[in-house]
Amino acid sequence: MILRNRLRDIRLQRGLTQQSLAQAVGVTRQTIIAVEKGSARPSVELALKLAGVLESPVAELFWLEDV
Repeated sequence: MILRNRLRDIRLQRGLTQQSLAQAVGVTRQTIIAVEKGSARPSVELALKLAGVLESPVAELFWLEDV
C-alpha cells in the first residue's frame, strides 16, 4: 500500500504557499515539501492539523492505494 495525497493541489486552491502552510501547522517548509512529494508520511497529528488549516477532510488529502 502506498500513501497518496492531494496536499499540493488543495494548498494551491486555498492560495497558500508551502511556507505559510508550514507555519500554520508548526512544521518546516521542508516537511511540507517531503509530504507533498510522498517521501515522508505525516503523523496523525500533522494530518489533522493540515486538514484543519486546509478546511478539508483528512480522507480528501490522504488515501492508501494498492500497488
